[in-house]
Amino acid sequence: MRWLLVLFALLAAVPATAQQVPLKALGRFDGWRDNALVGYGLVIGLSGSGDTRRSVVTRQALRNVLNRLGTNVAEAEISSRNVAVVMVTGTLPASANVGDKIDATIASIGDARSLAGGTLVMTPLLGPDGKPYALAQGPLLVGGHRFDSQQNREQRNYPTSAILEGGATIEAAVDSAILQANGELSFLLSDPSFATAERVAAGIVRRFGAGTAWARNADEVRVRFAGPPAGLTGFLAALEGVTVEPALQRRVVINERTGTVVAGGEVTISPVVIAQGDIKVSVVQEVTASQPDFYSGFASDVVQPGLGSGPGGGVRSLVVTNTRLAVDQGVGDRAFRFPSTTIADLVQGMSRARVDTQRMIGILQAIKAAGALHAELVVK
Repeated sequence: MRWLLVLFALLAAVPATAQQVPLKALGRFDGWRDNALVGYGLVIGLSGSGDTRRSVVTRQALRNVLNRLGTNVAEAEISSRNVAVVMVTGTLPASANVGDKIDATIASIGDARSLAGGTLVMTPLLGPDGKPYALAQGPLLVGGHRFDSQQNREQRNYPTSAILEGGATIEAAVDSAILQANGELSFLLSDPSFATAERVAAGIVRRFGAGTAWARNADEVRVRFAGPPAGLTGFLAALEGVTVEPALQRRVVINERTGTVVAGGEVTISPVVIAQGDIKVSVVQEVTASQPDFYSGFASDVVQPGLGSGPGGGVRSLVVTNTRLAVDQGVGDRAFRFPSTTIADLVQGMSRARVDTQRMIGILQAIKAAGALHAELVVK
């Protein structure tokens, strides 16, 4: 924890300097995007770890596949545990040609125990418009296992999910349309900022001349293309090479689950007083057993088989439970006063005061609520 505080202090102490960034690192062109694909299929070849007979959808799917292959079989006659019904997902690139290979992810939707050793039967992957764009088929790569024997289970990772690397083949070509009908392009900033949008437009104008770009909003810059369609590729290549100095975003990012705090060195705070202290209440329950000797005559009125009554005839242990309550107020409330400074100085001061990361997160949240933290606070 001490090393984490030191690392954060060092990172926050680094001054933010202006840096030229290529345009392609700041966003994307409107129309250039990936698309989700989804399909429904069967995994075969499992070693008794597939769906049980209770899974009606598995039996129906297997019967449909066999019927398409020319084998007529009734649903009631299917009872194999070597088959599992799965959902197949993939991502269609913004530009793809017929025959290109993409990865697919397989996940069981039945009650199969494991997909290890299985093979996916040819499954069409549909796009948002309901049309098939790829076909997935092949052996699965499972990063886990599960074995059951006589009420015992041995499991590693999640054996009901698998990867099909390069197992989906593109069957319909896709070409994203970037250029609009009026000869304009839209560049979308991944981090909206009016200042960054104006700088992007100014950089494009310096490179291609007046009237070629203007900022439409904080997240969009319009670009005019006046050349022939054949020159669009060269124009986009030159456009992506335009360098821009993006506006600095004053943010403090907090991850409460991992105790991580990241902030830029230019983030400032107003004069603030921090009082840090806590009260710890602990309840400890101690259970002891009293073992009386044979001659004590304890519970002699109880007759035990083979011992009879009288002294020692019903000797048994007495369980005693004691509860201890402890209240620890710590060393005492500690108050720290910080003048107008940066987050880096604040973190260094709290580090010297031995404030751990969780308390530091609470302090930063309280400073933001008090209006003394001049940055956006992002809590994850």
